[in-house]
Amino acid sequence: MIRRNPRFFKSLARQQSPRFLWIGCSDSRVPANEIVGLLPGELFVHRNVANLVIHTDMNCLSVLQYAVDVLKVEHVIVCGHYGCGGVAAAVGDRRHGLIDNWLRHIRDIYQRRKEELASEPDQAARLRRLCEINVEEQVANASHTTIVQDAWHRGQKLRIHGWIYDIQDGLLKDLGVSAGNKQRRLRSIPG
Repeated sequence: MIRRNPRFFKSLARQQSPRFLWIGCSDSRVPANEIVGLLPGELFVHRNVANLVIHTDMNCLSVLQYAVDVLKVEHVIVCGHYGCGGVAAAVGDRRHGLIDNWLRHIRDIYQRRKEELASEPDQAARLRRLCEINVEEQVANASHTTIVQDAWHRGQKLRIHGWIYDIQDGLLKDLGVSAGNKQRRLRSIPG
């Protein structure tokens, strides 16, 4: 890094001023900075099992508030991934212990969207689609937080995006769900 930019660490040590907050899965195969090609300091990151934005998760909400209110990020990216073990565990028949309480949120999404998911040709396709639906739901959840609503009310430039990463080929896909202070209604997300 120093060979490419001798002042990189001096600059990095002074302050962080990322334009992006990444809310992604804890899965070690989904490294946020590497996926989007950003250097340290350019992406503020929060990760948890299955990239959930839950209104009672003080850790996620604290990260979101710091990113929006202090760092003034302009983009929040909720990024899931195909092959998510958390999503698969949420709809499986096996109990996993404490994590089942966390994954209950995905199981609830599964129950609400069961009809849609049943139209997929097989279980693998259903799980891929559920990974996408989970991202859509988390974009909605992030958009409905008081943190984001207050930022939009202040006129702060802030957009929420829903992406999914494919571990099989390393490609990111924009799911076409986003929200911003001029577009508060989310496309493709059921009421």
